[in-house]
Amino acid sequence: MDMEVMKERYELSMARIKAFQTEETVGEPYRDYFCHVSRFIGLCGQVLDAVLDGSFEGWDKEKLKRVNQELYSDILPGAYESSYGNPAYAASRFGMEMGRLLCFLYGEIRGDILYAFEGRISDLVIYNEALIEIYNLFEEEMPEPETVRDVLYWCVSDYCDQTLSYRVREGVDPSIDGMKRIIMESDLSDLSYLYRFGDYISPEEEKMAAFLNRLPEETIKLMADTFTEGYRKGFSVTGRDLSKKRTAGIRYPIGMERMVREAVKNFEAMGLSVVFPRRTVSSMDRNPARNAGCGSSSPNKQYEYDHRYDSALFMDKAFRDRKLAVLKTAYEQYKTEAGLYAGPAVIETFGEAGFQPVNKPESWAFTEKQQKLYLEYRNLSMPVVDEYVPGDETSFTLIAFPVPAIGADFEEIFKETIRINTLDYDLYRDMQQKLIDALDQAEYAEIKGRGANCTDLRVRLHPLKDPKTQTKFENCVADVNIPVGEVFTSPVLEGTEGVLNVGTVYIGEIQYKNLKLRFENGRVAEASCDNFSEDPEAGRRLVIQGIMGGHESLPLGEFAIGTNTTAYEIAERYGILDRLPILIVEKMGPHFAVGDTCYSWSEDTPMYNPDGKEMIARDNEISLLRKEDPSKAYFGVHNDITIPYNEMAKVTAVHADGTRVDLISDGRFVLPGVEELNRPLERCGL
Repeated sequence: MDMEVMKERYELSMARIKAFQTEETVGEPYRDYFCHVSRFIGLCGQVLDAVLDGSFEGWDKEKLKRVNQELYSDILPGAYESSYGNPAYAASRFGMEMGRLLCFLYGEIRGDILYAFEGRISDLVIYNEALIEIYNLFEEEMPEPETVRDVLYWCVSDYCDQTLSYRVREGVDPSIDGMKRIIMESDLSDLSYLYRFGDYISPEEEKMAAFLNRLPEETIKLMADTFTEGYRKGFSVTGRDLSKKRTAGIRYPIGMERMVREAVKNFEAMGLSVVFPRRTVSSMDRNPARNAGCGSSSPNKQYEYDHRYDSALFMDKAFRDRKLAVLKTAYEQYKTEAGLYAGPAVIETFGEAGFQPVNKPESWAFTEKQQKLYLEYRNLSMPVVDEYVPGDETSFTLIAFPVPAIGADFEEIFKETIRINTLDYDLYRDMQQKLIDALDQAEYAEIKGRGANCTDLRVRLHPLKDPKTQTKFENCVADVNIPVGEVFTSPVLEGTEGVLNVGTVYIGEIQYKNLKLRFENGRVAEASCDNFSEDPEAGRRLVIQGIMGGHESLPLGEFAIGTNTTAYEIAERYGILDRLPILIVEKMGPHFAVGDTCYSWSEDTPMYNPDGKEMIARDNEISLLRKEDPSKAYFGVHNDITIPYNEMAKVTAVHADGTRVDLISDGRFVLPGVEELNRPLERCGL
């Protein structure tokens, strides 16, 4: 791409957009919209110009903070009701059809914030020129909504090769290092560095960064070492060769740079450069269920919820096919970098109050046909990604820490979280092996809730051909999933029946209330939650979209028993059970994942427990379809749902002859040899 030509296009488009503010060629109420968007783009342009000419480095915290507030001011909760980023407000001003279109356009243009801070001039030009084209339509006469939609459709489609290619590249190419340079080169004691990322910076990010600055160096190193050692162990326990890789991807929440800096050093000592893929700001590659990548806390979760299906504007078969072709081309272009990528290392946070979304009819939504196309794209894209980033050659790790929003006990909870993340490996390995030994003799497991929990589920287990060398459950200690504490398997679907129920659970950023799933032959047959008590169908749709990735039915991909009773005791002590992430909650009781198995895309890679036995339950009836058609075998979804100990009546291993061995009874472990797990439960009254 000729940068001089791009700069000329940028300067011409910025001059034209600036003129919107003084012209009167577009009538109200549209003139106010174009003037507002013009001012926003102008502010982004000031940032981009400073980045390009080098003066941005001289901006002090006061200026950086002021610009940050101005860039995000109109979508913050206090101003959102009258924001053009709010589809309900846009529709009230311009009518349903035109309102949706102009709201979509503004949502895409808000991506200019990231483009400006990263110096991505060509990305900013894309929607500058689309805005000008649409503005010209309104100058001539009131355009039909379909005419405006055509401009937006072709803008997304025509530039897909540029935007999607960059998305692929930033995930595997360490030469894209803007975020890394801020992390590694800034004076982290001067919190002005937070405002150089371009994300919304709330008091929460400043509090987190300031708190980490107060921690002793040995504590920071312990956090980082636990994180990166889990990553290394992920390769070790699966027998994968980390020495063949050269790049790791860190995804983390802004504010934790002091720990991340140490993690980068650790990865570099392993021979790995680090990439920092950002959260997506474009509807073209947005996952409606969640937004993975580096970023800050959301300025407004309702804004993000309102825009989660903006791709409905352009989702058709032609676009799906074009996007698949571009994805293939992009990975081919960066195949060397992709082949050296080792996998993601993810830091999550928890502690924010539960988000209760409001469904707005003015928001974009998929039609049934579009939902099918979206799911087809996901299924067809997974083999493409696996071709260039083979799942059986990569690994990952996950770890989580609380945020200050968790309350007055934040610092104590943070210290306890570090303790949870560093529990005794050997102790848990040995106790979990006793659970596995009992389950290996079972034909199926029976799980029943107590009190208001109506769980009544039978999970069929794989048979063992050679119990001396084979096992049905993986003994998961503290490697890829930190903290320690679970045994898990891929169930046999046929014969897996019943109801799974949990009072409350977080999946992504949404808290689901009284979630229920009914299984027939291992597939979800019914789904519900009480988030919208006045509209059960809205609750069902929330589960389908947020937990099941848009699929009307999914298989039971995992059955597990969490053993981290210490985490449960801490959650009870501080009253934060409903604020914990699934990463920790899954270790705090029996849990079940809908979607793919834990071994998706690497089922044929042998997996061995610490006792040397091969874990053979890596497939189910659906994942086996990969041998005929991979698009029918995988869903790109794996969401865990945990029943906490206090909602448990029984977990029982049932043998083929009818012999029953209880593992958990009334929320306590009752299998001989694992009594130590009950001590934390006793401290919280179970």
